[in-house]
Amino acid sequence: MNWRRLSAIMLKEVRQLRRDRITLAMILGIPVMQLILFGYAINLNLRGLSAGITDQANTAASRAVVMDMVASGVIAPKLAATSPQQLTDALRRGEISVGVVVPPDFEARRFDGREAVQVLVDGSDTVVQSAAIQLAQLPLDTAPVANTQPLGLGKGQVGVVSFYNPQRRSAVNIVPGLIGVILTMTMVLFTGVAIVRERERGNMELLIATPVSRSELMVGKVAPYVLIGLLQTTVVLGLGMWLFKVPIAGSVFDVYAAAMLLIVANLSLGLLISTRAQSQFQAMQMTFFVFLPSILLSGFMFPYAGMPKAAQWLAEVLPLTHFLRLIRGIMLRGASLAELWHDVLALLAFVVVMMTAAILRFHKRLD
Repeated sequence: MNWRRLSAIMLKEVRQLRRDRITLAMILGIPVMQLILFGYAINLNLRGLSAGITDQANTAASRAVVMDMVASGVIAPKLAATSPQQLTDALRRGEISVGVVVPPDFEARRFDGREAVQVLVDGSDTVVQSAAIQLAQLPLDTAPVANTQPLGLGKGQVGVVSFYNPQRRSAVNIVPGLIGVILTMTMVLFTGVAIVRERERGNMELLIATPVSRSELMVGKVAPYVLIGLLQTTVVLGLGMWLFKVPIAGSVFDVYAAAMLLIVANLSLGLLISTRAQSQFQAMQMTFFVFLPSILLSGFMFPYAGMPKAAQWLAEVLPLTHFLRLIRGIMLRGASLAELWHDVLALLAFVVVMMTAAILRFHKRLD
């Protein structure tokens, strides 16, 4: 083996890598991204769960118990409701994760040793469910009143009611999210190589010669994959119901409408990637940079509530984050798209921005 020839080949490869900015970014970016995402995003010890509180007793003891729960750091008051029905409605819409109900006869229950406080939990997220159950195990003891009865509660006087997934089956939580993960992975990848593939196969000259406009070409590239995405959604839904008995509490039409929003959002993002990449390999590399944060920050693998604020802000930009709220709200909590309109608008805005950027970046010329 000739060392001179070998070193020349090695030098040529290093120079090639230096010119390939996307590959260079992956060499340095992937370890940094994984370290930051796994270090900051993964937190199974949840604190500050959004909570609604209904104190129908409104006594010194009931207020002290609620203050003890808040002081534990497990919950953070977000909604002051007047009835348990308001709390269940807020749970269904995804506005809160935990509801605390203090009944009007709280004092009598407290002295009799009966269940005096109910904690309503959104069981569609099993990690949140486990964190909220901690409230029933907290020592809620405060100072006594006139040296007679303590204000706190004894063991078993805080009951937990889990909604939507009382058996705590992980498949009920994972299968709806898998729809979004699969659509994110396939739709972005399919369209990420769309324009690049035409250029590499020499078909771009034919497209340039046609009277098709930029917007028509981009929309035409997206449309066939919409049907593929809906087919994938049907397959996951069917297998999830058949194999894992995953329920669909809401409207099937709303499920497909939410899936359609995610499909179009991912396709528009893929088109933007395709206008930037110089080869199909580069397009796949750029797709990986989108897919990894989506998996880690969207709330699919790790709870959104446990992430720091900076990670939550980044997660709000990702379509998968909003889709998970939609699909779990519809399938598990029976909510409608109208009740989850914030996430619907977020996905629509993402589609408009990404598609506009892709159309503006694409030019019908070979350079």
